Amino acid sequence: MKRYALVLMVGFCASLVSLSCGGYHSNSNTTTSGSKLTERVLASESVTTSIVFGGLVIINGQNDTLPPANRLSAGASPGLMALSPTRNIVASFDGSSNTVFTFDTTSENNIGSVRILGPTSSMVVPLASPIVYAAVPSATVTGFTFQGAIQALNFSTGSSTAIAVGNAQTVVASSSGSQLLVFSNDSDSMTLISPGLASPPVDTSCYTNPNNGVCTIVPGFDRPVFAIVNGTTAYVLNCGAQCGGTQASVAIFDLNSLTITNTIPVDAATWALLSGSTLYVAGTSPSPANNTCAPQTTAATICGRLDIVDLGSNTVTASAVITDGYHDRMDMTTNGQLFIGSHDCTNIGNVNTPSGEVRGCLSIYHTADGSVFVPPDNGDVNGLQGFTTRTVEYVAQGGNLRVYDITKDILLINDFLPEGTINIVGYIGDVKAIDYF
Repeated sequence: MKRYALVLMVGFCASLVSLSCGGYHSNSNTTTSGSKLTERVLASESVTTSIVFGGLVIINGQNDTLPPANRLSAGASPGLMALSPTRNIVASFDGSSNTVFTFDTTSENNIGSVRILGPTSSMVVPLASPIVYAAVPSATVTGFTFQGAIQALNFSTGSSTAIAVGNAQTVVASSSGSQLLVFSNDSDSMTLISPGLASPPVDTSCYTNPNNGVCTIVPGFDRPVFAIVNGTTAYVLNCGAQCGGTQASVAIFDLNSLTITNTIPVDAATWALLSGSTLYVAGTSPSPANNTCAPQTTAATICGRLDIVDLGSNTVTASAVITDGYHDRMDMTTNGQLFIGSHDCTNIGNVNTPSGEVRGCLSIYHTADGSVFVPPDNGDVNGLQGFTTRTVEYVAQGGNLRVYDITKDILLINDFLPEGTINIVGYIGDVKAIDYF
């Protein structure tokens, strides 16, 4: 299975430095109605009707209710969101207009918006400043035959720099934000970028002069797709056979020497979560030997795998059967339950008219005993959000926003949520807590 990629041919406009691809809109003096909440969650809602419009819906994270507050205007079809490490900045991508919107979460102010060069499924906000990096695999650079770029959007200065990287699908930032790790479709290399050294409005260093101050292309991987960065070490996921390569693995990469120091074979690898010295790695192998569903009883013909990697010994210590698909979401709860989500999985039954097995793209792995629970729900998992002050997990699945009681693995039942679903009209594309709680 190759990675999901949206393709749309678009060209660069004449002046990226002024963010004029569709127009840069600065709204620093415009505020929404203050929600007056201290524990806020944002859900990106895609909908446009005569009375309801898309946007970022503010949810009261204390009791899962919708306060009488205006949603943040973020286009008709907002989906993917990205938060800064301190949660003061949130970026949202609107798929209907290929526009990135940014907000100051403290004041709920709209900082600005810019139409980027094509669809993106990967964005990062590495620092507390409103600078967003988006991977745009379909971006077309005038005068070149390749497609793909990392678009750097600085909403403080109103400037943009497109750094050309062929088929750039995923971007991951280093801890300091000074380096970007970029992964491209059908490539056995990883591209490292120093965005602060790039020359606006378009930088082609990766093509005209590779391995320089701006761009370093590192070979030796096997269809790398994602990385977890911990200090100066990056745990790079080699997708291997699932993405048309050979062997899935975790490549331990030293960001100082730019070398692979070790490689740990795993069953499959498209997403991971680091917890202490344990790396949880998920994926779906195309090999029948590694994608059987036993011991689960299910109508699904293939299943994914979760490998538990001990980074102390660099070995896989356990493995579990999970739902299939392309895994790209994980979240660990305070009681040690790992929520794992994918898209394009095998859906069984219908959650709205249940009869027999109902299954979708969500798995819950219990770290205490290694067991796996697959909730009876359908659809892609677009967002996961846990809390430290409550025993619940928000799950955006199949366009709905579910609330799970993590002590019982059931949808939360209370006066507000008779069916464990927050009543939001449109399709929920992501969910993020913007306060620490």
